[in-house]
Amino acid sequence: MKIPTIHGYIDSRILINFTADPKSVEKIIPFPFRPKIYKDKSIVGICLIRLKDIKPKRFPDFVGVNSENGAHRIAVEWDEDGETKSGVYIPRRDTSLKLNAFVGGRIFPGKHYLAKFNVKEQNGNYHIDFKSSDDTETSIDATETKVFNENSIFETLENASDFFENGDLGYSPNKDKFDGLRLKVYKWEVKPLEVSNVKSSFFENEEIFPKGSVTFDNALLMTNIEHEWKSEKEK
Repeated sequence: MKIPTIHGYIDSRILINFTADPKSVEKIIPFPFRPKIYKDKSIVGICLIRLKDIKPKRFPDFVGVNSENGAHRIAVEWDEDGETKSGVYIPRRDTSLKLNAFVGGRIFPGKHYLAKFNVKEQNGNYHIDFKSSDDTETSIDATETKVFNENSIFETLENASDFFENGDLGYSPNKDKFDGLRLKVYKWEVKPLEVSNVKSSFFENEEIFPKGSVTFDNALLMTNIEHEWKSEKEK
């Protein structure tokens, strides 16, 4: 599947990041992918992203669409042409846009679950929650801060920023193949968030992740970012 280059703006993007037991992660990611290990841990998370003016590149902004979206992500590696490549595997996508839910997997990469999003933002405070058509739930309450979480496995904001910037290529399951989509941001800049509450029924599902195998690590914020999405070769 090949889509045209998509252009638009990231109004806000929150990366909710967890560490996980690699053995648990191995069970839910398919070949050719394997967990990307950072200090003996697998890195998993959720990307909450508000998109605006999304349309094929060079089309005027007024034809673009806006949406709230969530993507559950797992940092992965794989072997390709004798080299080790890295990116993210995206086992599920959720969206507020009915168009995405309808055409996901046929025009846009991966199946999209239709979800109801509740978003409140004021004075650097963020509340986002959503519930999907299959009852998957995610929520976060966070506040902008200048101090990166000192308990994070990444230790510094710069280390975390570099790790996630290198995860710009995502693969989503589509029947018996994996659709590739690369995010190109015109200016990469993240800020730390202080999190007071976070919930993910996906990562809290003990049938997939045994109790204690997933731990919240940090959250990062991006705002007002011009970007493009480009198709990559499927696997």
